Amino acid sequence: MEKVKLAVIFYSMTGINYQMAKWAAQAGQEAGAEVRLLKVRELAPPEVIAKNKAWQETVEATKDIKEATSEDIEWADAIIFSAPTRFGTIPAQLKQFIDMQGGLWAQGKLTNKVVSAMSSAQNPHGGQEGTVKDIYTCMMHWGAIIVPPGYTDDSVFTAGGNPYGTTVTQGEDGKMVEDVKQAVFHQARRTVQVAEWIKKGKNG
Repeated sequence: MEKVKLAVIFYSMTGINYQMAKWAAQAGQEAGAEVRLLKVRELAPPEVIAKNKAWQETVEATKDIKEATSEDIEWADAIIFSAPTRFGTIPAQLKQFIDMQGGLWAQGKLTNKVVSAMSSAQNPHGGQEGTVKDIYTCMMHWGAIIVPPGYTDDSVFTAGGNPYGTTVTQGEDGKMVEDVKQAVFHQARRTVQVAEWIKKGKNG
């Protein structure tokens, strides 16, 4: 069977979601998928970014990563989104990218994409779950097949027990509070596995 095509698409301001996306991409490759690690376009003006050291560093660290396009969405069998919460919901950068896929939606090319999502916030109740669920609401309109981790592996509990998608708290030092690496790996492997089942079913 042809390899599952996995697009890992992230937005990251301080590097947290970039790291989660890299873990997801690594896990996807180890699970046998063909993987594209992609970022969405930054919308904030340079003068605003320049005032935040971590933001500047993330822009520099991700400068060589390709920006996601509609072609990447059409190519993918499975997609993992990773983005921080912004006032309890999806950041504008990712939301704009999702909003730009209306052409594919109108052609029915978003139907049955296998999708999972991850997020972060500055405190445990800062909107992490809400952001993941808001991404999933958009995916329902796509007709996508949503793959949450649920409680299908012990790593979910170690990471904080979020059944919707791996989420993490960013501490005051800018680092992750919870240990989520294995939960991200599990979520990515699970996403690829479900995509394999669907791909095999469609082609069988």
